[in-house]
Amino acid sequence: MGEPFALPGAAAAVGRLLGLVRLPPSLADFGRRGFRTDRPHARAVLEAHARSFLVGFDTGARAWRDPHAALAEVDPEERGFAYEGAGMFARALDLATAGRARALRRLLAGPGDGYAHLVHVGAGWPLASARLRLPTPPPPTPLLRWLALDGAGFAETFFGGARALARRCRTAPGPEAEAVLAGCGRAVWFLQSADADGVAGLVAALPAPARPALWSGVGLACAYAGAADDACRARLVAAAGPHRAHLAQGVAFAAGARVRSGIVPAHTRAACEQVLGVAPERASAWTEVAARGLTGSADVHAYQAWRARLRELVAPVAPH
Repeated sequence: MGEPFALPGAAAAVGRLLGLVRLPPSLADFGRRGFRTDRPHARAVLEAHARSFLVGFDTGARAWRDPHAALAEVDPEERGFAYEGAGMFARALDLATAGRARALRRLLAGPGDGYAHLVHVGAGWPLASARLRLPTPPPPTPLLRWLALDGAGFAETFFGGARALARRCRTAPGPEAEAVLAGCGRAVWFLQSADADGVAGLVAALPAPARPALWSGVGLACAYAGAADDACRARLVAAAGPHRAHLAQGVAFAAGARVRSGIVPAHTRAACEQVLGVAPERASAWTEVAARGLTGSADVHAYQAWRARLRELVAPVAPH
């Protein structure tokens, strides 16, 4: 990356101030958030992921010029969540410095490339509260820029709860709205502490046009974050009904992100084998096949085409 980047003038002061920002641990407390707390094991697993996100944000704030050594100290299975948190800080810093800090580019360089999906998702968190436009796509992965909308949807629901989710699901349909709703679906997994029946009931109560994208987010969260057993995953597949392909597409997305990082936890492997009938490596390969000819595009329709192609490739197995 060359010599450390010096932010000129007022931008340097902004960078220093942002570097002092810390996210309080209470943000990860499901009780304070109003999430389900009657499932202690699942709650502990998911709260640990949320805390890893906070660690990543604070690490990004402390070491944004060269964050990878510090992020490498995070537990391997939690590192993706930490990179997501660092992505949030990097985006905030780039916004504050009109892009001159190049923090997102730095985060995506070197080891960060293995966490490109999570970095882009994290870059979307500031979009939720500030209603900002997408960041300029950091090459060479412009197709992944739309995962920032997924991140914005997750943040909106994570912080706003069921009320914010219902409000989002009433918005006009469209490709960008679908990308946001997928992130909302991921957050539903956290709101319900990975309870399949709770997830299914909440999604079923929301407007029908929103349900396919929500189920894709549920599938991604189930396979990436875990906190589910075989019985839980079987209930999810059954409850998804006509939206099983969307659930399966989310599982495949999770496999792609985990395989790219080189760290595939047992719960991701179990989800792929049970829901898709294949190993994560095969599911990850499907995501690459579906993206052929689209990876260089920054158009939201290319992102939607990627998801649609993947749904044609994956075939969820019958629940068992």
